[in-house]
Amino acid sequence: MLLNKPALLAKFASLIKKTRMNFINKYLTVIAGVAVGAVAGFLYWQQVGCASGTCPITANPLNATAYGALMGGLLVSSFKKQNNKDIAKR
Repeated sequence: MLLNKPALLAKFASLIKKTRMNFINKYLTVIAGVAVGAVAGFLYWQQVGCASGTCPITANPLNATAYGALMGGLLVSSFKKQNNKDIAKR
């Protein structure tokens, strides 16, 4: 039995696209919180920073950005309301 490879690939691509869109729609607020937090962390490093270099978070721009992204994601996700369907799946 021969498989119709182009049709199979198109179906697989459609499934991946649908799954990706569901993920983005479900976590859009958290993704936005991470982005805003990353920008805020970088701006904090740029404007305030650490002059002596001994501050573990603000001495390095990568650390400040990552910490800001983490805090932004956690802050936004703490306000997100869970559906009964999400709770029942657990």
